[in-house]
Amino acid sequence: MLKELQKKRTDLKAISEESKEKRNTLNAEASALAAKRNELNKKTKDLINEAQELKDSRDEINEKVSEYKNKRDDTNAKANELFAKADSIRKQNNMGGPSIKMLRKDIDRLEFAQQTEVLSTSKERELVGKITQLQKQYHVKKVQLENNVELKDILDEAQQIRDEASEYHKELAEYAKQAQEFHEKMIAAFKEADRTRAESDIAHKDFVKAQEAADEQHKIFINAQKEIREIDKEVFKLKKKDKDGKGRPAKAELQKDAKDIFEKFKGGAKLTTEDLMTLQRSGL
Repeated sequence: MLKELQKKRTDLKAISEESKEKRNTLNAEASALAAKRNELNKKTKDLINEAQELKDSRDEINEKVSEYKNKRDDTNAKANELFAKADSIRKQNNMGGPSIKMLRKDIDRLEFAQQTEVLSTSKERELVGKITQLQKQYHVKKVQLENNVELKDILDEAQQIRDEASEYHKELAEYAKQAQEFHEKMIAAFKEADRTRAESDIAHKDFVKAQEAADEQHKIFINAQKEIREIDKEVFKLKKKDKDGKGRPAKAELQKDAKDIFEKFKGGAKLTTEDLMTLQRSGL
């Protein structure tokens, strides 16, 4: 019985040590996964905050885009009203056809072609003819415009307002470009946050698995330790019982010797020191 218990204790000790080692390894793995998860969660939070700041900046810039769009459109509307008024004056004064500005643009274009392109004699004569005709129209329009002060003032004012609208449009385009840049950065930050959040979820699942496995190994370790203590108690009882069993015959023999010595003493026999020690140990 004692040998069986000792063997079982040895087996349980091995199980205990193995489960303890596995538990510690799994706990270390769980700790590393928890640290990774926490780091990813922090990164996700930082990315979301960054994306929100970019969104706020984009929305702020978009307000500027809206502001300058309204300014441009309102200014263009005023210019269009003046140009429409100028057209009305032209019709009233039989000044139809292309505007002086368009004539000047066509003349400049044809003169540039004449100077830069290689043309045959006939093509060049044709081109020169067109330029001359446009120049005549331009001269007539110029005289008409100079003679009509009202029309000239309206066109000057309209062009000035149109230039102002162009400046508003430039501002609008610049703000729109900035808003788009903030928007693209915001989208990238949100996508990165989604990626790190997904990684964090995986790390958390792995952490839970490792922690549960560590807890299971800890239970095995605790149960093995408990069984070892129970076996130690049984072994102690068996050894004590065995020791008591061996002690009883020796005590009975001591009592028998003591009685014999005592009888001799009562019969007048002289006792030795050893005899007295035997009587003392026996309690007589």
